[in-house]
Formats: sequence, structure tokens, C-alpha cells
Amino acid sequence: MKDTDLHGVGTETGTVFRADCPSRPILDQIADKWSMMVMALLERPARFNELKRRLEGVTQRVLTQTLRRLERNGMIQRRVLPTSPVGVEYSLTPLGESLREPFGRLYDWTVEHNEEIQNCQRAYDSRG
Repeated sequence: MKDTDLHGVGTETGTVFRADCPSRPILDQIADKWSMMVMALLERPARFNELKRRLEGVTQRVLTQTLRRLERNGMIQRRVLPTSPVGVEYSLTPLGESLREPFGRLYDWTVEHNEEIQNCQRAYDSRG
């Protein structure tokens, strides 16, 4: 059996993608469509209902879960506002802000190749 490091990279054989690699849950979080959309909206602090209005199709439950996971992973911070009724606003942390640039490249790639991908999907589906 070949030795691998904590991340599953084999010392002799290359990447193994181990099931217990600590990067897996983080990749799962940041690759989630709702997480990425929330982070894209947080160019400035925003309240829950503003985020919900701008994310067409997201349920209150899914948005709540997404925000909690992002907060737990240090990507966003939740601030209770001293208003009546009490309000909450969300903003990116420095760690979350550091993800904007690579996410921006991924988003730009997606927009640039959208038509080509849709053509590939139609061609694949027509073979059915």
C-alpha cells in the first residue's frame, strides 16, 4: 500500500481522493450553488429577506441552512442589529472575500462557455 498525506495525495502515485480528506466537506460547501450565489450577493452587508428576494427559487429553510454553514466555515459573519424588531445582517469575512476572485473566474468561465455547454447537452439528449 502506498503512503498518502492527509489530503490523499500519494507520495508515489499521485492523487487518491481519500474519503476522509478534510477538504471534502469544505469543497462540498463552497461548490454548492446556493452558497456561491449568497457569497456573490454579499458585495455589501445584506439582511436575510433581501437575500431571499434576490435568490429566486431558494426556500427559507435552504437559505437558513446555507447561511449557517457559511458562518460555521468562517466565510460570512452574522451581526444582530439593535433595531426593533431585531434584525440580522450578513457580510463576508476576509476568508469569504478571498474566495470572490477564484469564484469570479469560475463564473466568467461559465458565462463564456454557456452556449457551448447547452449545445453539447442538446446533442447528447438528441442521441437518446
